[in-house]
Amino acid sequence: MITKETASPQRPPVKLSAAELKTVLERAELTPDAAKIAAGCADVPAAVVALAEAGMVNDAARLVAHALPKREAVWWACMCARATETAPPPADAEALVAAETWVRKPEEANRRQAMAKAEAAGFRTPESWAAIGAFWSGGSMAPAGQPVVPPGDHLTGLAVAGAVALAAVRKHPERAEATLRAFLASAFDIAAGGAGRIAPIF
Repeated sequence: MITKETASPQRPPVKLSAAELKTVLERAELTPDAAKIAAGCADVPAAVVALAEAGMVNDAARLVAHALPKREAVWWACMCARATETAPPPADAEALVAAETWVRKPEEANRRQAMAKAEAAGFRTPESWAAIGAFWSGGSMAPAGQPVVPPGDHLTGLAVAGAVALAAVRKHPERAEATLRAFLASAFDIAAGGAGRIAPIF
């Protein structure tokens, strides 16, 4: 079990370092106290570590959701979903597969399929929000053949933050902090080029 004392993320994760801290902070909408801590850090990895060490794991996770590149962020959401539910209902399972399919092959058909599966799942679960994150990664939010309506660049991070937050409280809300610390370790592994897989959390 990852605890506050043992699991502050270890820097430096390559992909997180590539993100500009100021831009990420503008998108992440941290709590005021967390924003002050993060703004005093040199870069995104340092900010995530500082927030985790201060016990502000919700803010740290939100920062990571906006800092990771979109494919890695969606994959992270998928790993968090899988760690907290090994047998989701069929609609959620299909949304998760659609999100992972887009990560592996970020093609337009897969992006739109992710949204279709998220809609079928009802936009209520980590799986569906991971799929929404894939849909919001680029392209157009309008139906195919209609004038292009590009998604805001922050929207994938927003969806991923939602997926991670939902996954953290799905099984044991009282252990959400420990769960989020496990999620943060996963994110740093992904940022460093790993798969970010998380042992089941039940």
